[in-house]
Amino acid sequence: MYDVLIVGAGPAGIFTALEMLRNKSEKKIVIIEKGMAIENRHCPKTKTKKCMNCKPYCHITTGFSGAGAFSDGKLSLSYEVGGELPELIGADFAQQMINYTDSIYLEFGADTKIEGISETDKIKDIRKRAIQAGLKLVDCPIRHLGTEKAQEIYHRIQIYLLEHGVEILFSHSCENIILDENMCKGAVVKNVLTGESQTIYANNTIVTVGRRGALWFEKLCLEHSIGHQPGTVDIGVRVEVRNEIMEAVNDVLYESKLIGYPNPFRNKVRTFCQNPGGFVSQENYDDDLAVVNGHSYKELKSENTNLAILCSHNFNEPFNQPIEYAKKIGELTNMLGANKILVQRYGDILDGKRTWQKELTRSNIKPTLPDAVAGDITSAMPYRTMLNIINFIQAVDHVVPGFAGTETLLYSPELKFYSNRVKMDTNFNTNIKNLHSLGDSSGWTRGLMMASVMGVLMGKTLS
Repeated sequence: MYDVLIVGAGPAGIFTALEMLRNKSEKKIVIIEKGMAIENRHCPKTKTKKCMNCKPYCHITTGFSGAGAFSDGKLSLSYEVGGELPELIGADFAQQMINYTDSIYLEFGADTKIEGISETDKIKDIRKRAIQAGLKLVDCPIRHLGTEKAQEIYHRIQIYLLEHGVEILFSHSCENIILDENMCKGAVVKNVLTGESQTIYANNTIVTVGRRGALWFEKLCLEHSIGHQPGTVDIGVRVEVRNEIMEAVNDVLYESKLIGYPNPFRNKVRTFCQNPGGFVSQENYDDDLAVVNGHSYKELKSENTNLAILCSHNFNEPFNQPIEYAKKIGELTNMLGANKILVQRYGDILDGKRTWQKELTRSNIKPTLPDAVAGDITSAMPYRTMLNIINFIQAVDHVVPGFAGTETLLYSPELKFYSNRVKMDTNFNTNIKNLHSLGDSSGWTRGLMMASVMGVLMGKTLS
């Protein structure tokens, strides 16, 4: 019998346990994690140069610290970025908790440098051009951990948790939760390597399965009538350009967070996860869905900058499966790319033609995802989404001249599975007693910092 069972060792789950320890809690804590300890997470693509579709899970998205260990490792230090958690707990309090959580990252070795807070005159000039293009520039200081440094930081946290008595069951997945009337008593978990199942009882169960587990948790909510509502689903592309094009923005802001509502549909479209000198990457989900992402290292740099352009979709009755909708788009794109990521030049999209591999070899921009398949992403992308992205790129070109260049690369699919928003109070209590939901799978956060903040608040509550 445990006091606290945490399902998922991503930032939200990690910081729940960490904050309980920092508050001198003597409660018995167990974390179950489908993947491996962080030191055992290795993507073979660094040697093979192509995705090996690892089983039983992708090492980039699964394991201690979740996808955060292999992401760009950026901490957004403003409450205006990272989801809708401020709507639940209040903007001022959210900012206060961001500052506190950031101090914990610093204790474990995060870089003290903050990007995007100097050269105010240059920032004003970028904002001016954004306004002229009908875009909003969101001010957000960034603490860049870097992919390799993020792994070191999370490894220190992992050691700290283990040394202070937190039990972590690696290679264990949650099959279901245990309910007694309207109270959660724990969960049934399975060793993914041996297939053996066991029941873990706990006074409090916390689901923190990230974007990767969002679809699984949505089904769990339906099965057990956990209060939730369909939220926003983000569908888009990963854009890659030469560093020279993005130089002015990279040097001043590091990450330009731009938001627009392009005609004719007026959907929200935004930039996300900008990686100066970064690398485009592939992630695989359990059902073999391949999605594109991006990251950058502190030391190793490429000649390109990549960033996501995401189009937000909201659905009304009777449709209530936005995650499945995005997944179908991803599956269709994978089909066209022989289960690989598709890449197409922006100029070819405007010309109404597919991109051929020989054209990529002649371009100034060399893809940093070498096994991406040249093709036609418009054959799979919905018209509404594609037109929003095209018009948004043209607007960004006013802010960053050359962004809408003929050779600009668009990779697809870029999907964000966090659309299922769980109904909770300010202490993250669901309508099922002793069941809590945190992080991106709760639908309230998007990214490392806000997920970590949720974990900190949960840890304070349970201490």
